[in-house]
Amino acid sequence: MSTTTALPTGLTTGTWAIDPTHTEAGFTVRHAGISKVRGSIGVTGGTVVVGEDLASTSVSVTLDPATVSTGDANRDGHLKSADFFEVETFGEWTFVSTEVRADGSDYVIVGDLTIHGVTKSVELATEFNGTATDPFGNERAGFEATTTFSRKDFGLTWNAALEAGGVLVSDKVAIALDVSVIKQA
Repeated sequence: MSTTTALPTGLTTGTWAIDPTHTEAGFTVRHAGISKVRGSIGVTGGTVVVGEDLASTSVSVTLDPATVSTGDANRDGHLKSADFFEVETFGEWTFVSTEVRADGSDYVIVGDLTIHGVTKSVELATEFNGTATDPFGNERAGFEATTTFSRKDFGLTWNAALEAGGVLVSDKVAIALDVSVIKQA
């Protein structure tokens, strides 16, 4: 692991707002032990505050579990119910970083993820994709991040036993984020 705290080339200090229209939070869960179900949850906002170095940089994000989409309305409804996300009670998920560090040519963002009223520390393996100025004059930066966690750690324990053994929904959830941020004036 690299010990550098230097910022990625092109990323400047200041506050960068997450652009929800160009940001995606996707997930993958194994179904019945034989296939994967993929879906997304809307990112509603957040900021990346870039300090003078990685140690003084922070990330905060909010997500809306009521926007879950897997391509199946019945499954989406079940995920929103008390069996899973319980969106009427827990209508917002958050991530707040506690550490940003280099890892070779990539980065690790450690932070507190709150889902279903439970907060756990997670590590996001993060890749910086560079900066660009869009046609409207906005300075943008892009990142990709991934993590895997146990849904049971967040109190998401609903399942159904399969006749041949095993369970309908795996415990492990893989998350993939594609994030676009815009530099604020």
